[in-house]
Amino acid sequence: MKKITIALLILLSTASFSVIASEPGMPLDRAPVDITDDASLKRGAETFVNYCLTCHGASYMRYNRHRDIGYTNEEILEKLVFTGQKVGDLMQSAMRKKEGEEWFGVVPPDLSVIARSRGADWLYTYLRAFYRDDATGTGWNNLVFDRAAMPHVLYELQGNQKLVVKTSEKGDQKSLVLDQPGQLTKADYDKFVGDLVNYLVYLGEPHANERKKLGIEVMIFLFGFLGLAYLLKKEYWKDIH
Repeated sequence: MKKITIALLILLSTASFSVIASEPGMPLDRAPVDITDDASLKRGAETFVNYCLTCHGASYMRYNRHRDIGYTNEEILEKLVFTGQKVGDLMQSAMRKKEGEEWFGVVPPDLSVIARSRGADWLYTYLRAFYRDDATGTGWNNLVFDRAAMPHVLYELQGNQKLVVKTSEKGDQKSLVLDQPGQLTKADYDKFVGDLVNYLVYLGEPHANERKKLGIEVMIFLFGFLGLAYLLKKEYWKDIH
């Protein structure tokens, strides 16, 4: 009985954490996730190594795992590896933990399983919800994560957004307005972020497609075996009334 109680407490605490982790400060937008889309995953991977890997690591992932989404070893070295690492090396951040803490006040987290802990919708909304705020140390703030230590590294692509607050009987309603356009249109930037989030989802479980495919094959086998077992049972028992 004691073991059952402990197991229930663990399950409840896990469920509570999931709710807290996904609880937004604003409505979350649906992320366009499709980890079977290799073209999207490639675009997301190249965005990740160009914009994220400088500060954030993905230390549970090796570069050569990208062969699963269509890269050759030569393409991996050309498009994903810029620090002299080998194809079989882990995707380590170029920034030291001490430097990150000095610059941002906190060590930038490893992003290997960030999509599993935060959720794809949270990441998709977060990366599109930065706005200028001179009251913060970085000059940026975020509607989803108030006073986030991370600066808006994609601002040149998205542009500068400003916060608009409307007060009503229901309280303050916050929204963002594009104050200065970036290099990409809103639609193009949303697609750009969508590819990155899609890759982060893939990063959390690179073998997910193989697992799902194997699961389907196993279920087909079991149902087929069930049918054969039923026919065998009928054959054995057909003369017994």
